[in-house]
Amino acid sequence: MKLPPVTAIRQQDTHRLIPSKYSKSGDSVLTRIADDADHLHAIFDLDHATNDRLLAENNLLPGIGVDELVFGISYYRIVNAAFTHANPLGSRFNSPDRGAWYAGFELETSQAEIAFHKSVELAEIDWFDESVTYDGYLADFGGEFHDIRGPEGFADCLDPESYQASQNLADRLLNDGSAGIVYPGVRRDGGTCLACFRPALMNNVRKSARYRFTWSGEPEPAIEIEKSFID
Repeated sequence: MKLPPVTAIRQQDTHRLIPSKYSKSGDSVLTRIADDADHLHAIFDLDHATNDRLLAENNLLPGIGVDELVFGISYYRIVNAAFTHANPLGSRFNSPDRGAWYAGFELETSQAEIAFHKSVELAEIDWFDESVTYDGYLADFGGEFHDIRGPEGFADCLDPESYQASQNLADRLLNDGSAGIVYPGVRRDGGTCLACFRPALMNNVRKSARYRFTWSGEPEPAIEIEKSFID
């Protein structure tokens, strides 16, 4: 398999958007379905036994070992979750067994990715009447990443409909020790995205703002900032 070139990058303030429901904000949602303290304890035991992040932190997840996860830094649970809660079908540059941290160099690029994938979900149920909030996380990156932004023949990895070629490439690069891939944004012309394969490469992770995506009968949502976490 032809491999892409490696580029040294130093990129600050990359953008990742995560549904606000996954942010740490007080009591667990599990408290809403518990009848009493004993019931809640049993529910937590069940959740812990099936939570991929917790399984990985106990070295029980085949796709990633506890030695690769991070601890004791800001938002380490958010970071670890990106690598342990993989989409059951995988994503562009990861398999179902192991996730990656996806981020846009530009906020608009990350928003375009979120809008596209959520719109696909809503189209499946024919329901474009939804309002959802996402929390923005910033992270800085420095290091050598494989780079498919040039004309070297990796267009199949940017197929808007299929992840087969891109997942095959990512599997090869991951096994070869790659830090990750920099690639052109597929859902926004002119945008740049990064898929980081290694939790330890995440630097200065912090919250930026909460954004509300509102669909009002059309596939394209209105996007507005609801709350800033930065002074």
